[in-house]
Amino acid sequence: MLGRLSKPIRVVLKWQIVATATIAAAGAIVGGAHAAASAVAGGLVSVIAGLGSAMVAARSGGKSAGGILVGALSAEGVKLALIVILLWLVLATYDAIVPLAFFGSFVATMLIFSMAFFVRDN
Repeated sequence: MLGRLSKPIRVVLKWQIVATATIAAAGAIVGGAHAAASAVAGGLVSVIAGLGSAMVAARSGGKSAGGILVGALSAEGVKLALIVILLWLVLATYDAIVPLAFFGSFVATMLIFSMAFFVRDN
């Protein structure tokens, strides 16, 4: 599944997972199990949204500038929709959420995803 994705996306997804694990470990030390679970949830929202976006972009296969633009906009739309749905789902169902760990992990992993531009594809 991940083999179809470009190298920059695979690298950034790995960085996101490492960042999520690091923030979750710090959360566990500082705030306990709920902080760690909140950090994992925040990171997973970003990872799942990024993965969904990358899958849509990989399948678009635009042959023209317009096709590439439609594929990129579709991928961003999927990512935004997944973010909204997953944030709502976590916030609506997890009563013991630790907001700092959750949103800190989410924001950190979203920033990491934007770094895919800087990863070489060769």
